[in-house]
Amino acid sequence: MSLDAVLARIDQDLDAATARLFDLLRIPSISTDPAYDADVGRAANWLAEELSGLGFEASVRPTTGHPMVVAHGTDDGPHVLFYGHYDVQPVDPLELWNRDPFDPVIEDQNGTPVIRARGAADDKGQLMTFVEACRAWKAETGKLPAKVTIFLEGEEESGSPSLVPFLEENADELKAEVALICDTGLYADGVPGIVTQLRGMLQEEITVTGPRIDLHSGMFGGVAMNPIRVLNRVLANLHDDHGVIQVPGFYDGIPELDPDLKAQWDGLGFDAEAFLGPVGLSHPAGEVGRSGLEMIWSRPTAEVNGIWGGYTGAGFKTVLPSEAHAKISFRLVAGQDPLRLRENFRDWVLAQMPPDCSVSFKEHGASPAGLMDTSHPIFEKAREALSDEWPAEAAFIGCGGSIPVAGYFKTILGMDSVLAGFGKDDDAIHSPNEKYDVESFHKGIRSWARVLGKLADG
Repeated sequence: MSLDAVLARIDQDLDAATARLFDLLRIPSISTDPAYDADVGRAANWLAEELSGLGFEASVRPTTGHPMVVAHGTDDGPHVLFYGHYDVQPVDPLELWNRDPFDPVIEDQNGTPVIRARGAADDKGQLMTFVEACRAWKAETGKLPAKVTIFLEGEEESGSPSLVPFLEENADELKAEVALICDTGLYADGVPGIVTQLRGMLQEEITVTGPRIDLHSGMFGGVAMNPIRVLNRVLANLHDDHGVIQVPGFYDGIPELDPDLKAQWDGLGFDAEAFLGPVGLSHPAGEVGRSGLEMIWSRPTAEVNGIWGGYTGAGFKTVLPSEAHAKISFRLVAGQDPLRLRENFRDWVLAQMPPDCSVSFKEHGASPAGLMDTSHPIFEKAREALSDEWPAEAAFIGCGGSIPVAGYFKTILGMDSVLAGFGKDDDAIHSPNEKYDVESFHKGIRSWARVLGKLADG
């Protein structure tokens, strides 16, 4: 069977695959720092050369920022677009690293061999799992079992400013049946998951203004309205005693969780209390009657991310401040319109302003949630492929965070995304001493090889 030969080739070639990954990891492709612009370009060229060597028609595409890498396979079959990003986060604070962040090495971490380097898990190690899977199929059969386009971004860690224009300008070239994204993680050790729900985001900054200047609390306290008092009341009113968000219309259009999907989630054995324990908490604070995974994956949130006003320096200054400020973020789910909710939120805040106080707003972004159509056959094929490779059966899971590129693929290219990654919660992405388990790299390659094999099955 071809797949057996491909998997055997991956096992035999693991050392060479790791060496190739190390070559990529040595390039300090930090996209947010202009000092590394040349290195970002060098990483793009390295990847294009690798893909060309595998028979792809690969090129480095300039943008107004960092370049994109686009590669087209020449094989027949279902058409998929693979996405990854080759840029990395800065390494600061450097003194907290145990070694040079761009001198990769395999280390023992509590009995587990790990690849230690910046970008090992986010996202160079992950994207190379797919490249190496393609390499193994080519080596054993001379071709891929699907039509594959590879799209690698160089600005993901710096806000992707060139991504939307590039997708819009090259939509016809990049469209496929479905996208494959490897920038997520395992649900738990040995338990793979395919993310099919991503929460969107709405961010608002509010400023409540009362007196025209700060006031002496002895002279004016009790008779003058304090903006911090007003702000506190607004923020306290965001939730009722059952964790339900009080902004009018907030839950309009949100569907209940599909029973079959809920059963999959329940089967994962998530323990909310155990999840909260390591951070010093024990009681879920979301909507009463919802499971922990529902709270994180399929229900919206309203969170206060920062509050300031008055004097906050050393010592004490007895003032009634002129202004009080807060930053509030909403994680959104499918069915919610972020722009309409922004209007509802602002109207709700305005209605709570007492005489002598006004409020102003500053927006910080709004993006809708993503919900994948898992009726496309590739979703079940991918789930079966991952289940064949890992000790536990794969599940369709949610993600509490946001991965904007999946939303852009939906809105601009008109396709859903299979988000399957092999990182772990302790990989320390964006932090000092980032790592990627050797097992994640090895079994990640095997996993994508299996997915590609499943694509060839009618």
